[in-house]
Amino acid sequence: MKYTTILILSLLQLSASFLMPSAPAGVSRQLQSAPSDVEDAVDYSVPEDAVVVIKPKAMKRLRELREKEKTDNLVLRMGVRNGGCSGLSYVMDFSTEDAIEEDDAVDEYEAEKIKCVVDAKSMLYLYGLELDYSDELIGGGFKFFNPNAEESCGCGSSFGV
Repeated sequence: MKYTTILILSLLQLSASFLMPSAPAGVSRQLQSAPSDVEDAVDYSVPEDAVVVIKPKAMKRLRELREKEKTDNLVLRMGVRNGGCSGLSYVMDFSTEDAIEEDDAVDEYEAEKIKCVVDAKSMLYLYGLELDYSDELIGGGFKFFNPNAEESCGCGSSFGV
């Protein structure tokens, strides 16, 4: 049994060397994935140390909503509240410049004229969150990818820490 395992591992290493040739000495090999779709390409600048990173498909949808609201600037307020399947739910709504408080974290996507505002309490849970969007018929809408969540519900709108 022991020799069979060694033989299988050796064959796997041998086949891997044919499939992935080694890089020249001193050169590290990185896998680079090209965007699968033009919509996945980032055509805007993400604020340095952003609390919430807005992905390209979500940015496209926010641009559409800004145009639909017929406003020059879009203020998107994001936060969390108690409730939902896993303990905490995401909250997202439009706001105004006047409603931004002193202790709010504000990510300004200047060229897009979009501000993402997160209150101080929610920032503990949302820091590093990636906001994406899906236009699927079932399960479509804004999607939250939260590195702070230890568990998440199936619908994706609540999480636990």
